[in-house]
Amino acid sequence: MASHFKDTIVIFCDGACSGNPGPGGWAAIVATQDGNVRELGGKEAATTNNRMELMASIEALSLIRSHGGKVILCTDSVYVIRGITQWIFGWRKKGWRTADGKDVANQDLWEELASLVAKRGKIDSIDWKYVRGHVGIAGNERCDEIAVSFSKGQDIRLYRGPLLQYGIPIYDIPEDTEIPEMKERTASKPKAHSYLSVLNGVPMRHQTWAECERRVKGQSGAKFKKAMSSEEEEAILRDWRIDPKKLKS
Repeated sequence: MASHFKDTIVIFCDGACSGNPGPGGWAAIVATQDGNVRELGGKEAATTNNRMELMASIEALSLIRSHGGKVILCTDSVYVIRGITQWIFGWRKKGWRTADGKDVANQDLWEELASLVAKRGKIDSIDWKYVRGHVGIAGNERCDEIAVSFSKGQDIRLYRGPLLQYGIPIYDIPEDTEIPEMKERTASKPKAHSYLSVLNGVPMRHQTWAECERRVKGQSGAKFKKAMSSEEEEAILRDWRIDPKKLKS
């Protein structure tokens, strides 16, 4: 263990999602001061990439709830870092509303993460570090591998044991961990035409992802997809071999 990390818990986190919304997975690696490492991972059938990024940090911090000491938490999610260190204070003042008056997405997870951060206090503070994804940073690459495997429903062995037997250089953290500057919004994202779901052979059209998610979340064998136009909606139904006349709204 590097000497400057001997009194520090080091964490790497990542999330993955196929479709966004779609099947997702989260992952974390936690290296504690006693020289042990534990890999964590989990999945959700219908979720988003941002929710998986948040879940990774929540699960990692929950694991070390009873561990004192400073924490270095590395993630490639600007959303998580800016959210927990900057945006959340304004959201609370506005009653969990964004600057343009919309409901804050993932409020449930933000409140859970904020509670974990608050309980650590200033003495056992968390140093949030941005690490760029897919550039060869070992901890980030391993977390990505775990998260993607969970999102695809693949089996993957999670390590739990001594740091000396862990084959990944978890303490290799780049010197430059500055968060990228926010890009100015040039145009809003195009609105989806509809969200389609099939459950127990019954197809349904939804106007929002939230409605679609409520129907398919936790349901084995459910299908769901976003359509950006009526033509794409028809193509999805053809692919699913569903008669458009049977589609319920």
